[in-house]
This record gives sequence, structure tokens and C-alpha cells, in this order.
Amino acid sequence: MSKVWLITGANSGFGRAFTEAAVAAGDVVVAAARRIGTLDDLVAAHPDQVEAVALDVTDTAAIDAVVRDVAARHGRIDVLVNNAGRTHVGSAEETSDAELRSLFDLHVFGPAALTRAVLPHMRARRSGAIVQLSSVGGQASMAGFGAYSATKFALEGMSEALAAEVRPLGIDVLIVEPGAFRTSLFGNHSLSGDGVADYADTVGATRAFVETGGGTQAGDPAKAAAAVLAALNAEETPLRLALGDDSIDTILTHLEMVRGDLAAWEKVGRDTKLDD
Repeated sequence: MSKVWLITGANSGFGRAFTEAAVAAGDVVVAAARRIGTLDDLVAAHPDQVEAVALDVTDTAAIDAVVRDVAARHGRIDVLVNNAGRTHVGSAEETSDAELRSLFDLHVFGPAALTRAVLPHMRARRSGAIVQLSSVGGQASMAGFGAYSATKFALEGMSEALAAEVRPLGIDVLIVEPGAFRTSLFGNHSLSGDGVADYADTVGATRAFVETGGGTQAGDPAKAAAAVLAALNAEETPLRLALGDDSIDTILTHLEMVRGDLAAWEKVGRDTKLDD
């Protein structure tokens, strides 16, 4: 039986790759984007399998209506992919509250609202999957990516708890942690400030990487989509799926750093209990 997918940010990058992979598997995709005209070619190529819907995930008031409409017309939503996003570069000092809130609206509050909207349908059927597009930056941050990583850390924390809540109900949660893939993400970025000179060697290096790295990323979005489908179709879907050498190597290094700090300061940490 074919599945019904709801994919945000489906017009480009990972969203388009997921849409194409789901279609190739014989599934139906409700492809959401802020500008549905950017989905015309996908709809024209697969009129029986791809349906475009206008949705800005930061407009949380519109989410319930979209989900109700999709569920009513298709009878179910089998897979929700919270993919819409963008990157941001700036030092913590230079990033404004407005910029930080904007990122949280897109990467945390939007996915949270969509997840809340689809869960009653999935719970009723005791099946479904929620795919959260995080990042290597959801496990390990670096200079200049503080605001972006803050949202991805938040998404992962929320998703880890969600997985524990819904796994007994037959619903899978998959957190995807890509490294640098050949998508338009670097072209869709925002910047904070003009670059404080004291951060030139740290934040400046990250800024240069984002501004010049488009088109040089090693990751193939189509292979990423295939990996996600494989994880969803596995007998046991993992909670996390790191994609790309850079992501896997960075996360392994980060875990060793965490382990090192724990080991070095374990006695001090354990000695903080009340004396008998």
C-alpha cells in the first residue's frame, strides 16, 4: 500500500530529493512550500503522485487547516517530513533577539506545530513516522553557527522525548543529521552584523565557508533521501541518522570530547552530593 507523505520545503534541496524518492517508491506526496509555483515541474511530471500546497511553516495558525485538509482528502498522513529551513551565520554577540526568534520559529515552533497537528491522525491508526531534518549542527556546534545550532539542538531534544512518547503507539521518529550536501542551503542564509574584528579568525572562517562553499559540498541529496527511506523501512528505525563523512566524523569527535570532559571531571561532579 502506498504511503502519504507531507513534506515541507519540498521545492528544493533535501525536500525535493525526498519528494522524488517517495514518488519513485510509488508513494503520494503532499509537497508544501511558501511559493507553490516552484513545485509546478514536480506536479506536472507526477500529477497522480505529487500535490502542491502553500504553507509557510512559521504561520502556525495555518498548519492545523492544512493538515486537516490533507488528512480529509487522503484519509491519512503516513510520513511527516519537517524539512523547511535555512542557515544563519553570526557570533553570539552580534545575533539579535529578532534573528534568533526567526530561526526558532522556522526550525522549532513550525515543526512542533506540524507534529502536534499530525499526531492525532497517526495515533488513531497506531502507525506513522515523523522525520526531523536536523544537522550535524544539532550535535556539535562551531563558531558562527550558535543560533542555527541552538535551534537544531532544541529540535533534537524535543524529538528525543517525542520518540519515547510515541514509540509505544507504533509511531517512529527519525532525526536526520546531514553534513554539507549539494543543496541551496548555503545560498539561503542570513548574516548577523558586519563582522567584529575580534571574531575574524573564528566566525569569519565560518562565514567564508558558507559564502564560498555553495556547489562544492560532497554530499548527494538523492543518496541522502535513499538513506532516509532505508531507515524508515528498516525493521527498527533508528532515532538518529548522520549523513556524510563530515557529519559522522564531527559527531564522533564531539562525543569523544564530551567523554573526555566527563572522565576528567567525574570525581568533582560526583562529589557534589549532600554529606550524610
